[in-house]
Amino acid sequence: MKAIAIDDEPIALNIVRSHAAKVPFISLKEDFTNAFKALDFLQKEPVDLIFLDIKMPDISGIDFFNSLNRKPLVIFTTAYSEHAVTSFELDAVDYLLKPFSLARFVKACNKAYELYNYRNSDATKDHLFIKTGFEQIKVFFNEIRYLEAAGNYVTFALNDKNILSRMTFSEAANLLPAGKFIRIHRSYIAAADKINKIERHQLTIGGFKIPVSEAYAENLNLFGKF
Repeated sequence: MKAIAIDDEPIALNIVRSHAAKVPFISLKEDFTNAFKALDFLQKEPVDLIFLDIKMPDISGIDFFNSLNRKPLVIFTTAYSEHAVTSFELDAVDYLLKPFSLARFVKACNKAYELYNYRNSDATKDHLFIKTGFEQIKVFFNEIRYLEAAGNYVTFALNDKNILSRMTFSEAANLLPAGKFIRIHRSYIAAADKINKIERHQLTIGGFKIPVSEAYAENLNLFGKF
């Protein structure tokens, strides 16, 4: 996996560089103390994974990640635990609280590698298995209309029924193939080809109105839906 690291602290970058060198499937191409130089690099050379500090002087890691049109996998690194919820709302692979050990770093990288391989198999995969109770239910992607989060549960709204599964919304989002589903709200993901109507603050799928928040409205633009 091609990766870069962004952190305004050189010492923190040294730690990421040292740890990454010990992970065989991670190829750290560059590291940056300046987020805007990293942005220029990404426009020319897309990567698979970013190790991204949250607290930076010119732009926060969260704002930086939101600014990317093509979003790679991201592992946030920070000394401040209060950003954890926000990072997972952005479907981050993991959140490393400084100082982190090599073992914790490797665990995060393994999660990224599993997700990377899963996403790269999307071209041939047309379904997923959803755990509900003691069962695993096979669901085809083209059956899914939208997902709705409620605490530690996610409702998969299908063409003919709903399935409730115990998982985080971030975990559910990572099960979906890129390019077919749109995050439109902190609690909703919509199937792009199921959208019937788009209004300023909501959209309609099969007669059901779903809110669209300003924070995620840009995602509809990227899909050419707005």
